[in-house]
Amino acid sequence: MKVDISKLEATTRALVAKGKGILAADESLPTIEKRLKSIGVESTEAHRRAYRELLFSTPGLGGFISGVILFDETLRQNGASGEPLVGLLTGQEILPGIKVDKGTADLPGFPGEKFTQGLDGLRDRLAEYVKLGARFTKWRAVIHIGSGIPSPSCLQTNADALALFAALSQEAGLVPIVEPEVMMKGDHSLERCSEVTEATLAAVFNRLRANRVPFDGMLLKPSMVLPGEDCPKQA
Repeated sequence: MKVDISKLEATTRALVAKGKGILAADESLPTIEKRLKSIGVESTEAHRRAYRELLFSTPGLGGFISGVILFDETLRQNGASGEPLVGLLTGQEILPGIKVDKGTADLPGFPGEKFTQGLDGLRDRLAEYVKLGARFTKWRAVIHIGSGIPSPSCLQTNADALALFAALSQEAGLVPIVEPEVMMKGDHSLERCSEVTEATLAAVFNRLRANRVPFDGMLLKPSMVLPGEDCPKQA
């Protein structure tokens, strides 16, 4: 299938519109359960819907938010009035997006390292998300810094997955947000974080290029280059 790069570029420009940002409302079920529990609210489908509907129906939200990353459940929900929650966003000219990865798992043979799951069946899921109104996607890889890590295998595995996710998203007409997150946990120095971040981005863009992903039709979500949280010398 030929990628319609002009459509992708238009969506990309809308997402990075001056003075606006992208809202992440894609908390997984365990994460949003913790947030609701902290204020004494049970994490039911109705409560999760009400919380997100409150966000999306904020008057004037479209003046500051260009896109919202949704969780699978939210993309399918209707508001209290029966209108799809996606409609609340598009009514304010906000682009709906969807997180499509299925979280991280231990990388076999590499203690302390992770890879991101979710490629199985992704093409079919993307086609369904388009019908539900999604305009962009997001996939997060997790890179830890520690003694002897990240390994080249970890960087390669995650770069391959990010590139294939991006190519499949563009094939479906969706703008991918590529997120190779270098974690802040650890006692590594600022210089070590810079080194790992450079290696991570080099691996990711090498695979994006190899998978023929047009850069004008995607976004990169970078992580901050900072000393680890436990580093004695903070920048």
